[in-house]
Amino acid sequence: QVQPVESGGGSVQTGGSLRLSCVAPGYKAVSRYCMGWFRRSPGKEREMVASLDSIGRRWHANSVKGRFAISEDNDKDALYLQMSLLKPEDSAMYYCAAVLLGFCVSSDFTYWGQGTQVPVSA
Repeated sequence: QVQPVESGGGSVQTGGSLRLSCVAPGYKAVSRYCMGWFRRSPGKEREMVASLDSIGRRWHANSVKGRFAISEDNDKDALYLQMSLLKPEDSAMYYCAAVLLGFCVSSDFTYWGQGTQVPVSA
Protein backbone atom coordinates (compact mmCIF):
# COMPACT_ATOMS: atom_id res chain seq x y z
CA GLN A 1 0.00 0.00 0.00
CA VAL A 2 1.01 3.57 -0.62
CA GLN A 3 -0.53 6.82 0.50
CA PRO A 4 0.14 9.68 -1.90
CA VAL A 5 0.31 13.16 -0.42
CA GLU A 6 0.17 16.13 -2.76
CA SER A 7 1.47 19.64 -2.23
CA GLY A 8 2.26 22.72 -4.24
CA GLY A 9 -1.19 23.89 -5.23
CA GLY A 10 -2.24 27.50 -4.96
CA SER A 11 -3.61 30.47 -6.83
CA VAL A 12 -1.87 31.47 -10.03
CA GLN A 13 -2.60 33.88 -12.83
CA THR A 14 -3.13 32.95 -16.46
CA GLY A 15 0.20 32.25 -18.11
CA GLY A 16 1.86 31.43 -14.83
CA SER A 17 3.62 28.29 -13.67
CA LEU A 18 3.31 25.94 -10.74
CA ARG A 19 4.94 22.70 -9.70
CA LEU A 20 2.93 20.08 -7.89
CA SER A 21 4.65 17.46 -5.78
CA CYS A 22 3.50 14.06 -4.62
CA VAL A 23 5.22 11.96 -2.00
CA ALA A 24 4.15 8.32 -1.93
CA PRO A 25 6.54 6.29 0.21
CA GLY A 26 6.97 2.74 -1.05
CA TYR A 27 5.72 2.97 -4.60
CA LYS A 28 9.10 2.13 -6.07
CA ALA A 29 9.33 -1.03 -3.96
CA VAL A 30 7.40 -3.00 -6.56
CA SER A 31 8.73 -4.08 -9.94
CA ARG A 32 5.96 -2.46 -11.92
CA TYR A 33 3.99 0.66 -11.13
CA CYS A 34 2.31 3.62 -12.69
CA MET A 35 1.99 7.04 -11.10
CA GLY A 36 -0.44 9.57 -12.40
CA TRP A 37 -1.86 13.03 -12.02
CA PHE A 38 -5.58 13.57 -12.35
CA ARG A 39 -7.78 16.61 -12.04
CA ARG A 40 -11.41 17.34 -11.42
CA SER A 41 -13.20 20.63 -11.70
CA PRO A 42 -16.83 21.32 -10.71
CA GLY A 43 -19.29 19.88 -13.17
CA LYS A 44 -16.69 17.94 -15.10
CA GLU A 45 -15.53 14.35 -15.19
CA ARG A 46 -12.27 13.41 -13.58
CA GLU A 47 -9.52 13.73 -16.17
CA MET A 48 -6.24 11.88 -16.30
CA VAL A 49 -3.63 14.54 -16.97
CA ALA A 50 -0.33 12.67 -17.06
CA SER A 51 1.24 9.37 -16.14
CA LEU A 52 4.66 7.86 -15.70
CA ASP A 53 5.43 4.15 -15.36
CA SER A 54 8.22 2.07 -13.90
CA ILE A 55 10.15 1.89 -17.16
CA GLY A 56 10.00 5.61 -17.69
CA ARG A 57 7.22 5.88 -20.22
CA ARG A 58 5.37 9.18 -19.93
CA TRP A 59 1.99 10.20 -21.22
CA HIS A 60 0.28 13.60 -21.21
CA ALA A 61 -3.28 14.44 -22.12
CA ASN A 62 -3.70 16.47 -25.30
CA SER A 63 -5.17 19.30 -23.26
CA VAL A 64 -1.86 19.78 -21.42
CA LYS A 65 0.71 18.49 -23.88
CA GLY A 66 3.54 20.97 -24.30
CA ARG A 67 2.55 22.85 -21.14
CA PHE A 68 2.71 20.23 -18.37
CA ALA A 69 5.47 17.74 -17.67
CA ILE A 70 5.42 14.77 -15.33
CA SER A 71 8.62 13.62 -13.70
CA GLU A 72 9.84 11.69 -10.70
CA ASP A 73 12.71 11.97 -8.29
CA ASN A 74 15.34 9.29 -8.89
CA ASP A 75 16.30 9.16 -5.23
CA LYS A 76 12.93 9.52 -3.54
CA ASP A 77 9.44 8.12 -3.91
CA ALA A 78 8.26 11.44 -5.26
CA LEU A 79 6.42 12.56 -8.34
CA TYR A 80 6.08 16.02 -9.83
CA LEU A 81 3.89 17.88 -12.27
CA GLN A 82 5.44 21.01 -13.73
CA MET A 83 2.65 23.18 -15.08
CA SER A 84 3.36 26.14 -17.35
CA LEU A 85 1.29 28.53 -19.44
CA LEU A 86 -1.63 27.89 -17.16
CA LYS A 87 -5.12 28.72 -18.35
CA PRO A 88 -8.34 29.30 -16.42
CA GLU A 89 -9.61 25.96 -17.74
CA ASP A 90 -6.75 24.26 -15.88
CA SER A 91 -8.41 25.26 -12.62
CA ALA A 92 -9.19 22.07 -10.72
CA MET A 93 -8.39 19.88 -7.77
CA TYR A 94 -5.32 17.90 -8.75
CA TYR A 95 -4.81 14.40 -7.45
CA CYS A 96 -1.82 12.09 -7.37
CA ALA A 97 -2.59 8.40 -7.76
CA ALA A 98 -0.76 5.09 -7.97
CA VAL A 99 -1.13 1.68 -9.52
CA LEU A 100 1.08 -1.04 -8.08
CA LEU A 101 1.94 -4.11 -10.16
CA GLY A 102 -0.27 -2.76 -12.88
CA PHE A 103 -0.41 -0.49 -15.89
CA CYS A 104 -1.35 3.09 -16.62
CA VAL A 105 -5.04 2.50 -17.12
CA SER A 106 -7.18 5.25 -15.68
CA SER A 107 -9.65 2.90 -14.02
CA ASP A 108 -6.88 0.83 -12.40
CA PHE A 109 -5.49 3.51 -10.12
CA THR A 110 -6.01 2.29 -6.59
CA TYR A 111 -4.23 4.67 -4.26
CA TRP A 112 -5.25 8.30 -4.19
CA GLY A 113 -4.12 11.42 -2.43
CA GLN A 114 -6.42 14.04 -0.96
CA GLY A 115 -5.74 16.51 -3.72
CA THR A 116 -4.34 20.00 -3.99
CA GLN A 117 -6.34 22.91 -5.37
CA VAL A 118 -5.13 24.94 -8.33
CA PRO A 119 -7.25 28.00 -9.17
CA VAL A 120 -6.09 29.89 -12.24
CA SER A 121 -7.37 33.45 -12.50
CA ALA A 122 -7.90 35.26 -15.79
